[in-house]
Amino acid sequence: MNKRRKYDQDFKRFKRNAVLLCSEPGRTVSEVAQNLDIAKDLLYRWRREYHMANGKSLFPGNGVEALTKEQKRIRELEKQL
Repeated sequence: MNKRRKYDQDFKRFKRNAVLLCSEPGRTVSEVAQNLDIAKDLLYRWRREYHMANGKSLFPGNGVEALTKEQKRIRELEKQL
C-alpha cells in the first residue's frame, strides 16, 4: 500500500520560493521558517535538496497535476471508454 503524499505544482513552487527567500541578503533560515510557519529543519532540508539538484528538476516528487472540474470530468469519462 502506497501512503506517500502527493503535492501539486503550487506546493513545489512554495518550496522553491521558500528556499530562495533564505538566500536573500539579511534573511535567515529561522526567520523565513517562522514567517512561513514551517519547521526550520524542514527548510534546511529543502535548501539541501535545492542545492544538490545542480540544474535538474527541483523537488521532482510525486506531483499531482492540477485539473479544473471539467478536465477531471473528461478524464473520468475517458476511463469509462
